[in-house]
Amino acid sequence: MTTRRPAVFFDRDGTLNEEVEFVSAPEQLRLIEGAGRAVRAVNESGFLTFVVSNQSGIARGLFTEADLVPIHEKLERELAASGARIDRIYYCPHHPTAGIPPYRVDCDCRKPRAGMLRRAEREMGADLSRSYVIGDRIVDVLAGRSVGAKGILVLTGYGASAIQECRAQGIAPDYVAPSVEEAVKFILNECKGVPTENV
Repeated sequence: MTTRRPAVFFDRDGTLNEEVEFVSAPEQLRLIEGAGRAVRAVNESGFLTFVVSNQSGIARGLFTEADLVPIHEKLERELAASGARIDRIYYCPHHPTAGIPPYRVDCDCRKPRAGMLRRAEREMGADLSRSYVIGDRIVDVLAGRSVGAKGILVLTGYGASAIQECRAQGIAPDYVAPSVEEAVKFILNECKGVPTENV
């Protein structure tokens, strides 16, 4: 692609929807307050919009890739109710040590590795150096950092323990936000006054 666009990569569980240990059915998925507004604001800004989610429950045999289809359909419906959309959902079904073949593998897509972000770069023309990753775990911050994107930690989900982990490891997120909506406000404020095509 000749024209690359910056993107916002959203973690799923604990960032867009409430943290539930291994969401395995659509009824377990409940959006966090403000998530729909946040995604819509990103859409309107001209950024590409992605979900990047580690889903090791597949490797562990707790649910299947087919089970994710109605879960992600519900996520997209709930976001659409707020006028928001996701350009593409990427997930990693693997785990390096737990679970069953062929999913028990040391892959390049499980965060903190950058495989899902690189796919968005290849498939959708994402400009990773001008992008942001928002999530509630240290792996989200590290995944962003590995490709030159900015990593934002939210304090929903596992965020409270993740900020302690970041401090212990000497890792400073580019921003810490109480919620995904506040994280997006930070991003858009950073880009204020920049023409959409140049965000």
